[in-house]
Amino acid sequence: MSKQAMLDAIDAERDTLIAFLRDFVRAPTPNPPGDTRDAAAIIRDFLAARGVPCELVGPQESMPNVVSECDGARAGPRLVYNGHMDVFPVGDAHGWTRDPWSGDIEEGRLHGRGTCDMKTGTAASIIAYAYLYARRAELAGSVALTAVSDEETGGRWGTRWLLENDTRWRGDCVLNGEPGSLDTIRFSEKGTLRLKFEVLAAGAHGAYVHRSASPTRIAAALIQRLADVEAIEPSLPASLKAHLQRDDVRRALDVAMGAGAADVVSRTTVNVGVLNGGLKINMIPDRCVFEVDIRLPVGTEPEAALAVIEKILVDFPQASMEVQTWHSTPPNVCAHDHPMIDLIANNAEKIAGRRPVAVPSIGSTDCRYWRRSGVPAYVYGPAPGRMAMSDESVDLDEFIAVAKVHAAAGWDYLDGGA
Repeated sequence: MSKQAMLDAIDAERDTLIAFLRDFVRAPTPNPPGDTRDAAAIIRDFLAARGVPCELVGPQESMPNVVSECDGARAGPRLVYNGHMDVFPVGDAHGWTRDPWSGDIEEGRLHGRGTCDMKTGTAASIIAYAYLYARRAELAGSVALTAVSDEETGGRWGTRWLLENDTRWRGDCVLNGEPGSLDTIRFSEKGTLRLKFEVLAAGAHGAYVHRSASPTRIAAALIQRLADVEAIEPSLPASLKAHLQRDDVRRALDVAMGAGAADVVSRTTVNVGVLNGGLKINMIPDRCVFEVDIRLPVGTEPEAALAVIEKILVDFPQASMEVQTWHSTPPNVCAHDHPMIDLIANNAEKIAGRRPVAVPSIGSTDCRYWRRSGVPAYVYGPAPGRMAMSDESVDLDEFIAVAKVHAAAGWDYLDGGA
């Protein structure tokens, strides 16, 4: 068999593969609470129908991880496909014009929560793995599949648990289908520094401002000062700095993530995501709490940001800070010129008619766990579209293209047919 024969087989099964993705989307997996059992069953059944064995493993019954592995006929590297089953919650579905779990198909698009982030990419990797499994006798090395739970809340019971408890899933290279657009291959991610601030005062009647300082006003001033963190200059290797300044890289970043992304990707940013203070309009509150999400580019470690903040806090004795360590991770990066980059780009150019370029990511994925372990991990997936927004949907042509690129890049990486 040849790589083209494999790609032709994927095209021939287009309707079946779309039906699989549709069923996957229709299995609600909002996190929280993160129950992925129905989605895991759909994956298990899809693989079983193709004679592909798999296991459901993990420490939480409601959050299984679907894993599988196979050996090729010759010695070679180990490729790991990774994707997550859990998705953002929808709350009361405000803003949605259809059922968030409908799986409706209209004008070539599949609708539903998680279509972008990241059930399309996960399904693409599962499909690629299944097609390579069927052709394992023609491969060198080995292939593994990790369809995990709990990515949206940090990966404690998913990817992190797998890597901490079983060396089979480490591999030599990782391919992931998180949303990024057909124009990009992502090789690094910003770090996250999650902080909780508490401002305390005596509190008083709203007219008695002489009796107590206002925690909400102190918090407002402190928030303004936290912008000093955004002035930190990252320390980048010369080759990476030159790569990020390339016109095609900057253009791809702005196209994939919106105008301005090329500037944001290499600087520290601050977002105040939660702010709570006060009980009544005519009362000076005795407490204000706010939570801050700081994103750190490659070349800026959390310690650098914390050093700036600690100096700021000297001027705010009423305030205290807590680092939410579980949700805080340093930036991570792997080679932007690894052979996998060209394998993805070459196949994408032939399959999708667009040659993607290697770019950093603003958001985070489970790839960080591999990169921080020294394993290169790359993301190639569909356009972000309305990711995390109402009326999320994905283009089905992109879905098939991503599945084919994942399969073709895996075939080439494992020296298929040689």
